[in-house]
Amino acid sequence: MSLQDKINKWVRPGIRKLSAYHVPPAAGLIKLDAMENPWPWPAALQAEWLQVLQAAALNRYPDPTAAELQSVLRTAMEVPDDARVMLGNGSDELIQMIVQTIAEPGRVIMAPEPTFVMYRQIATVCGLAFSGVPLDEDFSLDHERMLALIAERQPAVIFLAYPNNPTGNLFDANIIREMLAVADGLVVVDEAYAPFTDASFMSSLGEYDNLLVMRTVSKLGLAGLRLGMLAGSPDWLEQIDKTRLPYNVGTLNQLTGSFALRHKALFDEQARAIRAEREILFAGLREFAGLAVYPSEANFILFRVPAGRAGELYAGLQSAGILIKNLHGSADALRDCLRVTVGLPDENRAFLAALERLL
Repeated sequence: MSLQDKINKWVRPGIRKLSAYHVPPAAGLIKLDAMENPWPWPAALQAEWLQVLQAAALNRYPDPTAAELQSVLRTAMEVPDDARVMLGNGSDELIQMIVQTIAEPGRVIMAPEPTFVMYRQIATVCGLAFSGVPLDEDFSLDHERMLALIAERQPAVIFLAYPNNPTGNLFDANIIREMLAVADGLVVVDEAYAPFTDASFMSSLGEYDNLLVMRTVSKLGLAGLRLGMLAGSPDWLEQIDKTRLPYNVGTLNQLTGSFALRHKALFDEQARAIRAEREILFAGLREFAGLAVYPSEANFILFRVPAGRAGELYAGLQSAGILIKNLHGSADALRDCLRVTVGLPDENRAFLAALERLL
């Protein structure tokens, strides 16, 4: 039996059909593709952080519950007192744990689309059906269709990115509340971009027993840390915690997360600067004829270029030393779409100048 025959025999068909998550190389480029905070830590803060790390007992396993980090996160993320939290190696692991908890043949995971690709990816990996509900042309929720499909398909979990990635918009909070009221399964509100909007469902956790809220520190300025937080009913999180692998948050991550979030005022200041730059970048893009630029409550902006030019403009920007995200081909609704992360002021200016030359 050939190697390919062995793979065909043993690897699930659903896995063979998947494509691995691809991250393009960015060395030497202005990196505006991954929704990262572009500001580095001040030198004094880095020196203080290194002193903290010197005390790390790397010969010992980390605190399995990350109790200190949990406490700091609860305060930083304003988690209600009666909610429980659990931590993951980024939001991706939390999504995986949620799906694994409810995984049974025939069950459905639902999300509006286009949205964060890992909802579909993880559902498929776990052997569950995924029901993607198309957004309206302006990327808002299709109210009637969403509610009808919830009633018809009875999803075990509904994932809602709030603001949505890759479109940047906030879904109507009243529609989400209707979904919470009619859904029998979990509704997970993924607030990865919370630093860049004033909207949140965190304070609503006590109102709905099927609501979970997910946060990450990646967009705040700690993408290299890989740390996510899930908040919700203690009863639900008790069950989800059973799927968590032991010691999933390492000692260095726990120490760094606790240290960094005690300096959250710095990251909040950077988030305000990113919001201000977002408006400047949005206005700059709106100046170019032929572009449809979509309002954003996140740290990126989606825009649609003239038909058939997305690949050309993406490649031209890369040749000019600027890496953004080409979304053309990822979904019908994203035809001719590119997405740019809000960078430093000079990076944003360089992007706009290069795009103007290419247009």
